[in-house]
Amino acid sequence: MMISTKGRYALRVMIELASGEGGELISLKEIAQSQEISEKYLESIVKNLVKAGLVAGLRGKGGGYRLASPAAQCTVGGILRAAEGSVAPVACVEGDAKPCPRREYCPALPVWTELNRRIDEYLDSVTLEQVVQQAQEMQCHSQI
Repeated sequence: MMISTKGRYALRVMIELASGEGGELISLKEIAQSQEISEKYLESIVKNLVKAGLVAGLRGKGGGYRLASPAAQCTVGGILRAAEGSVAPVACVEGDAKPCPRREYCPALPVWTELNRRIDEYLDSVTLEQVVQQAQEMQCHSQI
């Protein structure tokens, strides 16, 4: 399994929004510049985050984006699923996958099923708040 740029950028956007002052709106242009991501590409990523209910936006002059919920209520798993659609390691264990004709006798299926469970469990246990705290600690240590 490999997380695509959509998933990686979505997490970076969410970290930036969570790091903002008291839920202030941040423009797409500001996010694109600070994260060094194309504004056009960022539009599609933010659209998915809004659709998933993770980000709220306000259009027009003075508009921008902010978290729709506190960072402690957002998980990395939710963010990645909003961007990627799935984080399953193989197609046969995705939630909406067509049943594989080999499912009844596939010796590898238990491995993929358990790996998928562990991936979900881990990603859903890490909150955006924890990621932001770790990032802030890294910045503090790098300034010493």
